[in-house]
Amino acid sequence: MANNQRRVSPLCVLLICALASATVVVYTVFPASLSPCAYSLSRTLLAVTGLDSYAAFCTDEATTPELLSDGGGRAETLGGGPIVTELLQCGRPKLPAKAIPPYQCCPPVSASEPVKFTLPDASEPLRTRRPAHAAGADHMAKYERAVALMKALPRSDPRSFYQQANVHCAYCTGAYRQVGHPELAVQIHFSWFFFPFHRAYLYFFERIAGKLLGDPGFALPFWSWDVPEGMRMPLAFANVSSPLYDPLRNPRHAPPKLVDLDFSKLGEKNLTDEQQIQHNLRIMYKQMISNAPLASLFYGQPFRAGQADKPGAGTVEIYPHNTMHTWTGDISLHNVENMGVYYSAGRDPIFYPYHSNIDRLWEIWRDTTTVSGRHGHAATVFTDPDWLDSSFLFYDEEARLVRITVRDVLDIDRLRYAYDDDGAGTPWLDARPPPTPDVNRERRGELPESVRFPVLLNATVTTPVRRPSVLRRVTENVDLEEVLVVDGIVTDGTSTVKFDVFVNAREHEKVELGGREMAGSFVCLKHHMNDGENGEGVETTMRLALSEILKDLGAEEDESVAVTLVPRYGNVRIGGLRIEYIVGE
Repeated sequence: MANNQRRVSPLCVLLICALASATVVVYTVFPASLSPCAYSLSRTLLAVTGLDSYAAFCTDEATTPELLSDGGGRAETLGGGPIVTELLQCGRPKLPAKAIPPYQCCPPVSASEPVKFTLPDASEPLRTRRPAHAAGADHMAKYERAVALMKALPRSDPRSFYQQANVHCAYCTGAYRQVGHPELAVQIHFSWFFFPFHRAYLYFFERIAGKLLGDPGFALPFWSWDVPEGMRMPLAFANVSSPLYDPLRNPRHAPPKLVDLDFSKLGEKNLTDEQQIQHNLRIMYKQMISNAPLASLFYGQPFRAGQADKPGAGTVEIYPHNTMHTWTGDISLHNVENMGVYYSAGRDPIFYPYHSNIDRLWEIWRDTTTVSGRHGHAATVFTDPDWLDSSFLFYDEEARLVRITVRDVLDIDRLRYAYDDDGAGTPWLDARPPPTPDVNRERRGELPESVRFPVLLNATVTTPVRRPSVLRRVTENVDLEEVLVVDGIVTDGTSTVKFDVFVNAREHEKVELGGREMAGSFVCLKHHMNDGENGEGVETTMRLALSEILKDLGAEEDESVAVTLVPRYGNVRIGGLRIEYIVGE
């Protein structure tokens, strides 16, 4: 599978340096399948760091270290610059086998060049988005009316529901190509574009709805599936005679069924409502707090012009965002349409309140001081111009083609909307999962045998990953975040994929649902196909923050961690495991 990004060499290196206008970074790599060889650092570097020569290890002296920063991830040698799209460079999408028509998803071509986005006037009414379960019948009826009006527009009208659904299809199936690099696709998932793209998408959808309703203050409801009161599909979407109803959903998940943020295609969990709610809240805690202390972990990895797409998703996108897409879609269909696959997800009216909640979670993360007390996120936004100046195309409420950049959508107050959390809130802030008693009691201190990567994950894999303790001693006054990287994840595109990652839990079967040892899950929807025959799939990475988990497990001083990968379903290959240290804010 082609990928223009530089590969990580199988080595372990140590580099400490100060960069102008960049974060100080410490980076380590050590594959579990290799034994370290002593490597002597230069006298100059030893003098600067105060380290002995055993502080770094290698397997290939010709390899060179890479730098990481929380403001943009790994330094790249290929590509660079903002991602830009043009209507004339939107073509045939790549769709999965047995896709449901229509098969084209590019928007109508505008008679004029796109206009530059301008912020709404500060005197405009503030659109207040409220949780669907508490918004009231009148508000949900208004959203129902807006969808009906969109569906009544001609398909050629870019404001029609048909064309609005196609926006998502065009930006996630390879239909759009990168300006200047037509051989490369634009995919807004699996990267740092996930949050800003969907925010812009909802902004224009909401304003089109308000225009059709004649209500400039109309605001989308949000489906607050992260809180107990909202953990059911809103009743308005279950009415078969409503424009909000979509027959392509899982009929077993109609209300009053509780959502399962850890949903598995293998079958429903036999949980009480209380157990399901607790499990959901623990997942939210992990993805919003434990695994998201840094911007690069929450937003996703950099994706720049000239680079292959899908470098790595942020915490919320990978899980529970992908899980809830699958939970909502019709699992009896080949591709779990509509919500369960990218090309058709926008065809379900629930997509927009669903993603309104994703957008709300972005705001919550930015406004929340982490439970560990390390820092807040209010000022945590990438300053990289490749991110800020990347742009997307949308039609506005006047059917004008607009180019909007990432920097345009960073302040929702300036976009004239807000979230009313009355009836929602953040109960998952108090759902820090406890360690599981007696896991590995018989094997404590005993390391598993190393595994040589890459591996086809068709059975459970457990392997040690070494942690250089000397590195932590040298930087004891620096706020380091330790990150486990599951690298070289490759799916074949023919199925949805899910696997779980456990830390220090070789007896992972003993860990209760959502237990502390379960560090996270990788969930990937079925991806597009190549020429309708061979699965093209996804090639990406996953990052899991370890600092809080290791503290809770009492493993902060251990030289290695045991990592267990448990396949749940789908075909996936894993390229390797490594540990990165990133200096926090």
